[in-house]
Amino acid sequence: MALRAIIDTDPGIDDALALILALRSPEIAVETVTTVCGNVGVDLTTRNALRVLEIAAPAAPPPVARGADRPLARPVRTAAHVHGVDGLGNLDRCLAPDGAPRYREPRGGAAPIPAHEVLLDAARRAPGAVTLVTLGPLTNVALALRQDPLAMRGFRRLVVMGGAAAVPGNVTPVAEFNVWADPEAAQAVLESGLPITLVCLDVTQRVRLLPGTIASRFGPRADPVSRLVCDMAPAILEFAARAEREPGITLHDPLAVAVACDPTLVRTERLPLRVETRGEHTAGMTVVDRRPGAHSREATPMVDVAVSVDAERALSTIVDRLAPG
Repeated sequence: MALRAIIDTDPGIDDALALILALRSPEIAVETVTTVCGNVGVDLTTRNALRVLEIAAPAAPPPVARGADRPLARPVRTAAHVHGVDGLGNLDRCLAPDGAPRYREPRGGAAPIPAHEVLLDAARRAPGAVTLVTLGPLTNVALALRQDPLAMRGFRRLVVMGGAAAVPGNVTPVAEFNVWADPEAAQAVLESGLPITLVCLDVTQRVRLLPGTIASRFGPRADPVSRLVCDMAPAILEFAARAEREPGITLHDPLAVAVACDPTLVRTERLPLRVETRGEHTAGMTVVDRRPGAHSREATPMVDVAVSVDAERALSTIVDRLAPG
């Protein structure tokens, strides 16, 4: 039986790939998608989720619920410089042969219930049955915890893309974007005691979609998903060039979905972890306490942290499902 899942996301190019991967993975059944402010503002992340779902699952896309439009306690900080002004690589530049926009506005709209209420409802209705996969800042989850922490224990597990346990951050020297964008929310969630698998930069940075693979696997195909991948890719590849990084798309969010499908892709260690919120230079840092006996001595919350990944198998799984055949 497929794992029932809710995906909380802030599309985002790699979020879009993760959504497609989830829809094409027989191990999980996506029941709802919730959106949050992150890579771009929540109006855009909601539009992007609707657009991607209509492309990837035109017959029966899962419902979408709009979530938080700002972090718990900080100004909005986005990553449009990475993902494009629209969050999906500036798709408005893409035209059909007749000159019309290739990507039209989504036909559907978001559900009337806010995302954090959707999360609480799912946890209450089916305790122990639903896995929550988070691909963006943890604001929606923190709001749900704030409203009813007991109900949130109804989730089977949280698979969280975020943090950097033993590697540098990707937005500051010590902080990963999703945690940095709303560290107070990340603190509330990661220190909540909920069952969490943290898919952090330590493993995601090892799974990358290179330009040659994009060209060879997606370029020759004429289906709408492959065309979307090829149309989104230039923006993030150009960012990599500007940042003097190796060209490619780091598959942060697709790896989190892949781990939800197949936990054996990563090796985890149960580690004491806290989130820094006060430091001038360290806000958003995920602090793993590796001292012997640290948890028993200070009651630090424990998280299953992904520390290694079968990168070749993970990449093969992701690409084969995004571009089957």
